[in-house]
Amino acid sequence: MGKPSETDYQICTRCIHDSTVPGTVFDESGVCSYCHLYDKLDKMFPLGAEGERRLAALTDRIQRAGRGKKYDCVLGVSGGRDSTYTLYYLVKVLGLRPLTVHFNDGFGNPVAGENMKRSAERLGVDFRTITSDWRESKDLKIAFLKASTPDMECATDIGIATALYGAAAKENVKYVIIGQSFRTEGIAPLEWNYLDGKYLDTVHRQFGKQKLRKWTPDDPGFHLNVRHMVYYAAWRRIRAIPILYYVDYVRKDVDDIIKREFDWVYPGAHYFDDLYQSLMFHVHRVKFGFDRRRYNYSALIRCGQMDRAEALQRMEQVYVIEDKKVIDLCIKRLGLTEEEFKEIMKLPPKTFRDYPTQYNLIRKMRIPIWIMSRLRLLPETAYDKYFSCG
Repeated sequence: MGKPSETDYQICTRCIHDSTVPGTVFDESGVCSYCHLYDKLDKMFPLGAEGERRLAALTDRIQRAGRGKKYDCVLGVSGGRDSTYTLYYLVKVLGLRPLTVHFNDGFGNPVAGENMKRSAERLGVDFRTITSDWRESKDLKIAFLKASTPDMECATDIGIATALYGAAAKENVKYVIIGQSFRTEGIAPLEWNYLDGKYLDTVHRQFGKQKLRKWTPDDPGFHLNVRHMVYYAAWRRIRAIPILYYVDYVRKDVDDIIKREFDWVYPGAHYFDDLYQSLMFHVHRVKFGFDRRRYNYSALIRCGQMDRAEALQRMEQVYVIEDKKVIDLCIKRLGLTEEEFKEIMKLPPKTFRDYPTQYNLIRKMRIPIWIMSRLRLLPETAYDKYFSCG
């Protein structure tokens, strides 16, 4: 999974995606397929007057669906820039009544935790923390380390999704809001960030030790197979909405707003609202030979918020998030010895394709997934995630 030979290596002429990124192909001008995907999404989700019109119509639907209820939507928060601003935008700009939900897997950054509490208090919205069973969370993290795949946070990503769907089901809310934007975040290659409930079950059965509690609609835990998504999306009609797709989101301006409104404190780096990301970045770089900043910076280049030369220069340096003290803390919190972690790092790199998953079923459901994405029964980039990113 490292860098190809110099004769095969190619880097996009527009962003900094290169041939180390799975699923990347280049056109005759040297522009990568992820840039073309960005352009397609940019047309699908326009900004300006048309974006405002669509957002107004969407807001009206959310408010109508929430009449007579305590909340009209559920928002996932982490204390980072994106979710903090999304909360501000929902309440102050759109006039919505969100229930804010944070999924705690035991590795939260205390700075981000204070950000969440302070922003919810100042806006007068309810803040709910859903804490995973530590035994399950730790067992799953160790299992994915032993599985030797890059998607080390698969369980946490699924836990976040189920926490939001579970809260929406419990409160009978029809809309889950996602504070993420393809314009500033990019879309991760499938082999670096694969999500599949069966995949999690497979890895856990092979490498885990702790029995996972059973699924219930209001408390789904770490269970999100196709049948669970059918229940939430088709039966309960819960829709996942990436609100920032319709917003002209400029990070520098956003920082000014949330610092002014909430005394928001930067957690120290992008992604550092989750301390486990420090360990992940280290494992990705040392074991798998890649750096997730490549697709983040590429997204910022495409939307004009980062200079390409600056991005390339930053990529020459190890990301500040790789703090040895935090990495050691994460290893210790998992209950691993230094020697056990070194043995894990020596394991041959693999991907989700080396394990039984629902990927073949997902491929067969290409048309239904496309339809469900367009109807917002699934996140609107779900189709492109599974069919355009490797």
